[in-house]
Amino acid sequence: MIGTDEVAIVDYGMANLRSVQKAFEKVGTAAIITSDPERVRRAGKVVLPGVGAFQDAIAKLRESGLAEAVIEQIQTGRPFLGICLGMHMLFTRSREDGDFAGLNLFPGEVVRFTPQPGLKIPHMGWNTLNLRMPDCPLFRGMPADAAFYFVHSYYAQPAESNLTSAEADYPGPFCAALWRDNVYATQFHPEKSQAMGQLLLRNFAGL
Repeated sequence: MIGTDEVAIVDYGMANLRSVQKAFEKVGTAAIITSDPERVRRAGKVVLPGVGAFQDAIAKLRESGLAEAVIEQIQTGRPFLGICLGMHMLFTRSREDGDFAGLNLFPGEVVRFTPQPGLKIPHMGWNTLNLRMPDCPLFRGMPADAAFYFVHSYYAQPAESNLTSAEADYPGPFCAALWRDNVYATQFHPEKSQAMGQLLLRNFAGL
């Protein structure tokens, strides 16, 4: 059984689940991988990771009943963390290879980086954050020039600018993290970001 202080990692069939679980283990937190909507609903903290295409991911999330479970868990006010594609699915729609509806928890859309000379897509590698909300609990103890690991061709454009807790530049600023109440999400991969990623996950686990 999942306790109220444990972390549930949502398994919808297409994410790097074990690497996220191992990252939590490194910071001393038990994390359970589950595809059971009821366990997600009851979890004290939920992580929605993601690797792959938006269309397939949101379809699997809905078909499995996990989409509704994620929404209900968020509505309880307990901590939630979306990672990369898990962040994208929180928005109204994605323009990735079409036009697909997301969970619509936040107004906005997911768009592709605009091709330009010298710009490699996907954006892959380390990038420094600009902390727009340094008081965000996930950034506790973090230096202003903290760098994290990114792998993505698409990024979220929130309709509400006060949702963005951190930006990164590629080459212009884009939303690298968000925070609203109990909901946190990152475009970067904390599980691949070494010491700073471990600090962020430790902060999340301590909420």
